[in-house]
Amino acid sequence: MSSDRLHQAWVALAAGDQLRAEALFAVLLREPAVDPLALVGMAALLRQQGRLRDAILHCDAALRTDPRCAEAWLERAFVFNAGGSFGAAADCYRQTIALDPANAQAHAGLASLAARDGDADLTRRHAAAALANDPANAIAATALATVELEAGQSQAAIALLGPLAAEAGAPAPERIQLLTTYGDALARQGEPDAAYAAYAEAQAAFVALHEPAAGTRETHRALIERITAELDHSPQAAWSQPAPPENPAAASRHVFLLGYPRSGTTLVENVLASLPRVAALEERPTLVEADRAFLAAPGGITRLAACPPADLAGLVVAYWDKVRGAGIDPAGQTFVDMDPLKATRLPLIARLFPQARILIMRRDPRDVVLSCFRNSFALTSAALEFTSLERTARHYDAMMRLIELARERLPLAFHAVDYHALVHDFDGTTRALCEFLDLPWDESLRRFDRTARTRGVATASASQVRRGLYDGRGQWEPFARHFEPVMPILQPWIEKFGYA
Repeated sequence: MSSDRLHQAWVALAAGDQLRAEALFAVLLREPAVDPLALVGMAALLRQQGRLRDAILHCDAALRTDPRCAEAWLERAFVFNAGGSFGAAADCYRQTIALDPANAQAHAGLASLAARDGDADLTRRHAAAALANDPANAIAATALATVELEAGQSQAAIALLGPLAAEAGAPAPERIQLLTTYGDALARQGEPDAAYAAYAEAQAAFVALHEPAAGTRETHRALIERITAELDHSPQAAWSQPAPPENPAAASRHVFLLGYPRSGTTLVENVLASLPRVAALEERPTLVEADRAFLAAPGGITRLAACPPADLAGLVVAYWDKVRGAGIDPAGQTFVDMDPLKATRLPLIARLFPQARILIMRRDPRDVVLSCFRNSFALTSAALEFTSLERTARHYDAMMRLIELARERLPLAFHAVDYHALVHDFDGTTRALCEFLDLPWDESLRRFDRTARTRGVATASASQVRRGLYDGRGQWEPFARHFEPVMPILQPWIEKFGYA
């Protein structure tokens, strides 16, 4: 009976019927002797729901029952991969292969991670092993196509992915990544309309998988617009209150590197991290406690403006606890908190860390919007805003309006860094950057590509940063006809930032 129920639970999970799967797995987990595969199934369900910590706990419980359960090691790899812990994911994939040498999913996972790291030989080895056992494995084929693209072999990438992309397939993360990479190959081959169609199909699949029903959840753009409206109506004097009490764990210099995804924040993060006594953290929810206190519901920014400094001290402590929890001891260092979408937290930063320096990345809005649309991001409320050119453009417009209002209203030190100036006058741009941050300029800044290889890069900019300075100006031009409907939204920013 238990084996039948376990089979039914896995079938329901595979069919996307999460309610039935959860009910069946819950019954199985109440049995006196729990089957490790029931724990693995529940872990997979929790991963799909974004409950990654609970998923890991279920994998670990399965491994305590059976340390040689390859399925548990594989699911554990999937969870770590979903959470951006790529080293831990690789370890779990390798453990899976040690137990099951022909496991195509584990080989495909290692191929994908190797492709992300730019290791072509390792990618080819694991992709070949995966495809030998599963010729239609989309993850392995996509990894192999990625290294072909990095080698300039766009036609080879198209040959790999074209047949798989042409097959009808249900929305799935691996198909989304395949279609996105296929679009990149078509764009490199000079077929922008076909590339656009591939990107649009990938984003439609992302929406089908993840978009909540209209009106059930605040969109990321609506959040930005709410924060903007509340900041605009707050009294100016509220933002000049004294800082909360000093925290002994604080950095000697505190920098927030913001802007918009795909604007060059990862590049500048690794440039700064190349300096001695500079520690940088990449896209972590360091302000999560303050978010819960002041961003979760309407009226939060108004309450924040009126909050006495002493009442904010606990949120400052919680911030630095998050930083240390990410493996960084900021004391005595310059600490760079890099997260392009943390511009939504500028009112929080102004109250919690009024002495912080704010770097805002600038890049041609058309290239930024295209790059967000054509990338495959992990699920967040912001990623759902990148599922069409129009939706991305409207989100970009909302974010720029908030940033410009924050620069006008908040007593913070701002410095804009132009991506294209950085590429064409690296030394001059970085000298101005270091002067703003009161940091000595050093030739080590030029070795940011080595820094990126050493530190690892978790964002979608990994391959660009590894290969050094890269000017992505004008990538939107082959897609110009698709931009015509959104140009009225972007044109004011194109002109304001000097890209007309």
